[in-house]
Amino acid sequence: MSIANLLDPITAQGGQTRFSGLDQWMQGRTLYGGASALVAYTAATRAFPDLPPFRAAQVAFVAPTGSDIEVRREIVRQGRNVTQVRSELWCEGQCALSAFWLFGTLREANAVHPAAPIEEWPGPPEDAEDAMNGKGPAFITNNFEIRRAQDVRGPGAPIVRRWARLTDRDALDPISQLILMGDVLPPGAMRVMKRQGPLSSINWSFNLLDTEPTTRDGWFLSENASQHADHGYSSERLRLWNADGHQVLDGMQSAAIFG
Repeated sequence: MSIANLLDPITAQGGQTRFSGLDQWMQGRTLYGGASALVAYTAATRAFPDLPPFRAAQVAFVAPTGSDIEVRREIVRQGRNVTQVRSELWCEGQCALSAFWLFGTLREANAVHPAAPIEEWPGPPEDAEDAMNGKGPAFITNNFEIRRAQDVRGPGAPIVRRWARLTDRDALDPISQLILMGDVLPPGAMRVMKRQGPLSSINWSFNLLDTEPTTRDGWFLSENASQHADHGYSSERLRLWNADGHQVLDGMQSAAIFG
């Protein structure tokens, strides 16, 4: 029911849309970033169902997103191979999220360079210890199963790594699952914060490395790593691997570090 609350109201026509039961997807006073990104992605693909395979995105989290949303989407450019679609979520008269989605046809490879194998493989998710049971914001406690994928606890290197899977995923295609969970972890910079304080995603850009991603039992290894943090912001690299250690998503994010 949680996924249905998120996606069922979205129509091909767009426009004013009312959602219900979104309390399960909230992060403070706004819809969790992965959930709002999935709403925008679904709006684009339902409006334009004949798009080529999805390959990349740029998502700006502009303002809090609530239950009453105006959905806007348009094809910005449709070339011979690549189509770029923009979708926006508007709340209370202002833009709350703006996203560009890149779709591209399959072409004969002129360059082949597989993603490097993951360093410090934590072992399979089936052997990992549970983490965050009953803890964290509403969107995690209601929708995700989280397991440890690193030994460090508390302060340390600015990297957060966890196994994660959606508890309700049967109605989602694999790409929608990745969008919904790609932003699930807090910034890696939290491990070097001088004191506890709020954290907030500002944007998220990512490339999909496999247009037909697969994994085992819904598990993905998620990692957020701060590349540089200062002046209240952190530049983060976000990556996802499947349960066999194959990278499926590579992304970047700017995060606000308050407190």
